[in-house]
Amino acid sequence: MRVLRVQYNNHTFYASLHGDELMCLNKALGLNQPIPLREVAVVPPVMPTKIVCSAINYRSHAQEMQKNVPDEPVIFLKPPSSIIGTGMPIILPAMSNRVDHEAELAVVMGKACRNLEPDEVAEHIFGYACANDVTARDLQKKDGQYGRAKGFDSFCPIGPWIETQVPDPRNLAIAARVNGNLIQQGNTRDMLFPPFELISHISKVMTLQPGDVVLTGTPEGVGPLRHGDEVRVEIEGVGILINRVVAEKAGESEKETPMQ
Repeated sequence: MRVLRVQYNNHTFYASLHGDELMCLNKALGLNQPIPLREVAVVPPVMPTKIVCSAINYRSHAQEMQKNVPDEPVIFLKPPSSIIGTGMPIILPAMSNRVDHEAELAVVMGKACRNLEPDEVAEHIFGYACANDVTARDLQKKDGQYGRAKGFDSFCPIGPWIETQVPDPRNLAIAARVNGNLIQQGNTRDMLFPPFELISHISKVMTLQPGDVVLTGTPEGVGPLRHGDEVRVEIEGVGILINRVVAEKAGESEKETPMQ
């Protein structure tokens, strides 16, 4: 099931997508009839308390970044204010001269959990989405940490929806295209720490709440984004996340890209 978060008749709610129509999932609103997709405003699909990310989770990415391969997951946080949805612009901050895309599988939690074992994780997951862990690479190198480099507003595109039916997140093709050119290509089977193992590790550090997002790392091929680019994150069986890229001063005038 594809789940969108939308605004309609002064309500914000989750709805399942069926062709060009939606069905409201919040029965308390009394919206029991199909709603044409054209009549709603699609908003970012998640409002998490936190976004937990895996820094180095593909051997190939460790090599291209000249990092040691970790013997346990390396995690960091992105602020919820960095989230945008599909069709919304990525804003290149004026203080950075190098901003990169990082295509990633996002996991959206469905239940609160703590101290899970890997075989307990699946029942606590709501669904999956495409994500782009946008990174100011020059600031990452300058700061020696991730907070500023990965925390700018618009630096966590997620979407285009939440897909609840993914048979095996451990074997999904993942790609990034910039202006139609294939730049990143990988498969989640190449993760150092597969999604369930990664989430188990995180849950032994912190409580994960419903709606929290886990970004599972990026394969090799990260590259720069420039004003005017269109970047797409494509994940097999999940969807295609599309965002335009604009320089900070041009951000307010950029038009949104329709969901596809």
